[in-house]
Amino acid sequence: MHEWLVIWMQWVADLGYAGVVLLMAMESSVLPVPSEIVVPPAAILAAHPGASMSCWGVVAAGTLGSYLGSCAMYALALWVGRPFILRFGKWFFMPAHKVAKAELFMQRYSAPGIFFSRFLPVVRHLISIPAGLAHVNFLTFSIATISGSAIWCAVLAWFGDKIGREHPHILGSPENLMHAVKDETGLIVAGVLLLAALYGLMRWLTREKGDDSQSRESAD
Repeated sequence: MHEWLVIWMQWVADLGYAGVVLLMAMESSVLPVPSEIVVPPAAILAAHPGASMSCWGVVAAGTLGSYLGSCAMYALALWVGRPFILRFGKWFFMPAHKVAKAELFMQRYSAPGIFFSRFLPVVRHLISIPAGLAHVNFLTFSIATISGSAIWCAVLAWFGDKIGREHPHILGSPENLMHAVKDETGLIVAGVLLLAALYGLMRWLTREKGDDSQSRESAD
């Protein structure tokens, strides 16, 4: 992961907004690129004096990338259909059990689920696929995806911008990074707890309906 992070950071440093768009498009598809390690570092770079990017520019680029990646998955699902995805998805980072969770989430929460999925791990990477399979209205899909992605990117960018302004040399050496991490322990712990809570929420929202009844039967 460290090596990939170095590569992705270099993309952002070399390509600027285009690098953010590319990485976030990958993040919103089935490729395992976490937005949590794309947007905050980009915002840290943008916070440096004389930077070619701005914090709001990073938010806009991240939102655009998320939308483009989501549209690609939506179109793919429309094109290839459910049987193909369930049979061959595992070769493209789309294992059947994860697709099933995203489908279950989509069936239960419909259009609002597309919006809220942007804040949930696992589901946010795959929600566009069941949306395409269900032929959700494209305008509805677009509004929900853009609004949810914009909020998520804004939160991540705010975090990166704050650290970048308070620790302008954070990316200069591992020592600077460790010092910044120690100074921002409270925020980082809060962020980790939030992600853990979101993951727990995702597991609860995508649980099979039979799980509860089975649990009750076991208890009895």
